[in-house]
Amino acid sequence: MLEINELIKLAQQGNEDAKKQLVEENSGLVWSIVKRFSNRGYEAEDLFQIGSIGLIKSIDKFDFSFNVKFSTYAVPMIMGEIKRFLRDDGPIKVPRPLKELAVKARQLQEVMAKKTGKSPTVNFIAKQLNTTVDELVAALDSSRDVESIYSEVYQSDGNSVRLIDKIDSNENYDDKIIDNILLKQMIESLPDREREIIKLRYFADKTQTEVAKKVGLSQVQVSRIEKKLLTFFRNEL
Repeated sequence: MLEINELIKLAQQGNEDAKKQLVEENSGLVWSIVKRFSNRGYEAEDLFQIGSIGLIKSIDKFDFSFNVKFSTYAVPMIMGEIKRFLRDDGPIKVPRPLKELAVKARQLQEVMAKKTGKSPTVNFIAKQLNTTVDELVAALDSSRDVESIYSEVYQSDGNSVRLIDKIDSNENYDDKIIDNILLKQMIESLPDREREIIKLRYFADKTQTEVAKKVGLSQVQVSRIEKKLLTFFRNEL
């Protein structure tokens, strides 16, 4: 029986059987996370399908250089996918068939984009999913983001100010709690050196030069590691 890391490598190389096995073996992990989002007015099965998208993304994006268990890496990805769905679903309730069609369309779009290097046409997706173009467009339109709360609003003193920074904190209390949980999990899952760099830079307010002396690296090396980690955090949140 193949080890999980071997399965992930095969899946990342395009082996669909390996990816299917990973999804099946980690379905319990997805369900355990779905339970955290109960009593939100959504069917558990719907949230499981959304969480499974996060699981597939974690398989595709798993970075062996972080030296963490796959489940540790996957949890924030799965939670993040469900969190974004709940956040972006909005007050307008979309019929379940349209939601399911939109999910299938996005999954097919990701698979084809990775396989061919370009996004498939609406006509192609509609034909593959045995639906009309009009119905597919309606499904995709109903599920698209009106405005990402992480989009940049303007620059202030060289720093990017995002929409989420301008929204009243009371209105996004649940989202911020989940963001904090995800961020804490990601930081704790980092290798010792990377975790120390982040804590020194953002919790101890040390400069890159001070951090470099502390961890025995050059300022340039610290800068590169920090940039890589911040990109990782932004992608996951």
